Amino acid sequence: MVKHNGVLYRAADAHAHIYPGKIAEKATENVGRFYDLPMAEVGLPHVLNEEGTAVGFDKFLVCSVATKVEQVGSINRFIAAKCEKYPKFVGLGAWHRDIEDVEKELNEIQALGLHGIKLHSDFQGFAIDDEKMLPVYKACMARDLPILFHMGDARSELSAPKKLANVLEKLPELKCIAAHLGGYQRWDEAKACLKGANVWVDTSSSLFVLNPDEARRSIEHFGMDKVMFGTDFPMWTHKKELERFFALGYGEEENRKMLYDNFEKLFKL
Repeated sequence: MVKHNGVLYRAADAHAHIYPGKIAEKATENVGRFYDLPMAEVGLPHVLNEEGTAVGFDKFLVCSVATKVEQVGSINRFIAAKCEKYPKFVGLGAWHRDIEDVEKELNEIQALGLHGIKLHSDFQGFAIDDEKMLPVYKACMARDLPILFHMGDARSELSAPKKLANVLEKLPELKCIAAHLGGYQRWDEAKACLKGANVWVDTSSSLFVLNPDEARRSIEHFGMDKVMFGTDFPMWTHKKELERFFALGYGEEENRKMLYDNFEKLFKL
């Protein structure tokens, strides 16, 4: 439990990355280099579990990104194994645009006990609204599997909020999480074109740059029932991100929704 101003809250981190030990340091460094940001930790599973638990977290949504199609299976088995080892972990499967048998791969993801998929268009080199991805989105929609989309970057159009909006025009029932309050560095665009019954957002990699008023405007655009706390571990620590979150000044009811209840509802825990 997380304690703030004398109130105890259940807490879930809705956005965390983990890597196998042999590549964790290099993978973490590469992400930091891509965004030109210092990384607070190394993306090791035990570090996430220990650091987050010490602060009081109950759950962690864990994922990793496949930059090659042949990486998908091994990443998903790794995520599933770490979810079994660390009961607080809730896993998402990796995916790649070049997967040929969509249903077979989704069957394997669900058989591993994973709860959806993660996409990072900028790392993976395809636009969110790529026509080749529509069968994947339709298959996830039919299985009620959420998709966590990395959203936004001023340097690229691949993950622009409008790209997800284009998908949702065709598939409004697609259950999606638009990371980084709808789009890192593109918060105004996200507010202009994203909202809906099946659109969730997380707070990861946003509160470090947005002032509280700006962050509140994004949160209130999407709605208090659609926002989840996230750290983007290992980029940020749980302690620091909680400080930024509580500085927004919301009351106990709103905090409970964003820190845990919305996460629990979305992933049917």
